[in-house]
Order: sequence, then structure tokens, then C-alpha cells
Amino acid sequence: MTTSTTSTTTPSAFLILHGWQNHRPPAHWQHQLADGLARLGHDVTYPQLPDPDDPSLDRWLAELADHLDGFGTGRAERVVVAHSLSAVLWLHAVAGKLPGTEAVNRVLLVAPPSASVLARYPQVAEFAPPPLDGITLPGTTLLVAGDDDPYLPEGIRTAYGDPLGLNPVLLPGAAHLDLDAGYGSWPSVLEWCVDAGARIKVRGRG
Repeated sequence: MTTSTTSTTTPSAFLILHGWQNHRPPAHWQHQLADGLARLGHDVTYPQLPDPDDPSLDRWLAELADHLDGFGTGRAERVVVAHSLSAVLWLHAVAGKLPGTEAVNRVLLVAPPSASVLARYPQVAEFAPPPLDGITLPGTTLLVAGDDDPYLPEGIRTAYGDPLGLNPVLLPGAAHLDLDAGYGSWPSVLEWCVDAGARIKVRGRG
């Protein structure tokens, strides 16, 4: 089923968060998602997080706090879409009870890198995920990853799914779900954003 390209409900608010070394290129699926949601009349925030090539966890958390302050007031739904390093950022925010996280209705976490991988890179080692057992995730959280993601050698279920009590969506051959993997256009993510019951699929598949 294809979601209508015309929004017929009260607009929702979307906060889209990018990963390490991502300068929001127009070809990236998150940029295209932001454009698509805006065309449908939704309230979209897609910030450039500070120093994306050499990020600071504290600075990214502070930036996230700023965007969560009053996020989606008066909107039908508050939705966060986070890719790669920002998916781990979101887990830090929830574990630290960052104000505003509890008001989010839906969260899409795409391809969070594992702790073992983050530890290899001094620029992002401090982003290693907090203890996951016992974290209470706000709203409804969907976890998505490629079955061959080089930044998830343990696999998404072992690294994040089981500890968080989530049943992840595993996409064959999708690698890190970035431009190098062809993502690019990813229509099913827009469908999921508009309709929580839509299924997220490999790019280009029906």
C-alpha cells in the first residue's frame, strides 16, 4: 500500500537528527524526508548539529535539549527520526532524562553504531551507548538496521534490540543505510512518518 502524498490530518512535528560527518547533503534520505514532510504541511526541524566531524556529546545533548524545548506544541504528534550517531545520542538523552524526551510519541532509530565500533574512533568514543537495560523508551520506538551494517558487527538485535526489549526491522543488504548504500531516496520512511502502521522496507522494494 502506498501512503497518499496529501496530508489529511492535523500536521505533526518532526525532529530529524543526522549522524557523524553528515553535513545534510541534499541527496541523503533524511534531507529528502525533511523536504517531503514539509511539502505535506508538517512542522519539520532538521538541524545541523555542532561540529559534525568532531562532535561533542555534551554539545549535541545541549543542542537536542534546545530543539526539544516546546517541540511540537499544538501538533498532532511528535516524532523523532535519528540516524547513526544521533540514534545513540537519543539513547543518551533518554537515559539522562533530558527534558522533552518524555513528550515524544514516536521514534525511529536507524543504524545506531555499536559500542565496539565507536570505541575505535577517538572523535566519537564518548558517544558509546549508556547501559541499555532498564531504559524506559518514550512513546513507540522502531529500530531499523541493515543486516550487513559494517558499524554493527554484533548485529542490531544483539547490540540494541535485546537490551532495549525491541524487535528490530532488519533490512537485507542495506549496510549503514547511508548514501554509500544508496539511501538516497527511501520512500517507505516517509510513509511510516505519515502513517505509523506503514512498514519500513528496503529502498525501491514494494
